[in-house]
Amino acid sequence: MQIPVKTHARTQMIDITSQVRRVVEDSKIQNGLVHVCSLHTTGAITINENADPAVETDILKTLNKVIPWDDHFKHMEGNSAAHIKVSLVGPSELIPLENGSLILGTWQGIFFCEFDGPRNRRVNVKIMADLC
Repeated sequence: MQIPVKTHARTQMIDITSQVRRVVEDSKIQNGLVHVCSLHTTGAITINENADPAVETDILKTLNKVIPWDDHFKHMEGNSAAHIKVSLVGPSELIPLENGSLILGTWQGIFFCEFDGPRNRRVNVKIMADLC
């Protein structure tokens, strides 16, 4: 199942936890693993705090400071910084599923990380059921 994500800024973190939960609920699968994967080389997936929006701001600020947009990269498209950020953050996350619920900590959420927006994006959600 794919989730559409519309981004509105060059760098942005969008909480997609509720959309992933909806896919899980619709599947009726109770136990297993949920794989959440960005289908883009300049968009990542991460799990982090979703209670305080300052965390998102701090993460993006730090990534932008460590990997500045214009650092004389060789890539012709001009978006090397975005590719590097995805390589560091990662394109996917694997989340346990028990009794129909994602196993996340109290303050954890699933985020799509935009590093080359704004764009229309897609996130793939694959649920692998336990066989036992």
